[in-house]
Amino acid sequence: MNKLALALTLSLGATLPALAETIACPDPAKAVQVATCPSEEELKYTYNGFCSDDRRLYARDYDTCASYENYRKVKNVALWESADGAFQAYLSCDRPAGALKNLKPAAISVSKQGKLTRVACSYGDNIVFTYRSKAQCKVEGSGNCAADPAACKASCD
Repeated sequence: MNKLALALTLSLGATLPALAETIACPDPAKAVQVATCPSEEELKYTYNGFCSDDRRLYARDYDTCASYENYRKVKNVALWESADGAFQAYLSCDRPAGALKNLKPAAISVSKQGKLTRVACSYGDNIVFTYRSKAQCKVEGSGNCAADPAACKASCD
């Protein structure tokens, strides 16, 4: 390709508007666990270190270190990803095998976290798969999609 044609192609491409990408909530049945669950020994060790830190006394989170059971509930989690790796969730390691099998999205929301946009898909029972992007995103529809899980979508520019 000659230089003029290449320059013309690049300049025209630069002026074309970006296409919006549609983000749909993932199927949790196809999600995969990508991090291991902590062992009971690891949880006890980190409980002693985390909850004995004097700074924790002045933190606003009074419940986590109130007991080992509370700490274990918060920290006994593993990272999961959607089948395509776009969404992540921290799920309890106490959740029974197959618990994600029949879940459908109930709601979708968009929020800002600094320079990132956070698209959160809620499935109930404190299960939230999150997609993060630098693009600007907005929910398509009302965001409540319990009646029609296929409607749990956001568009990102």
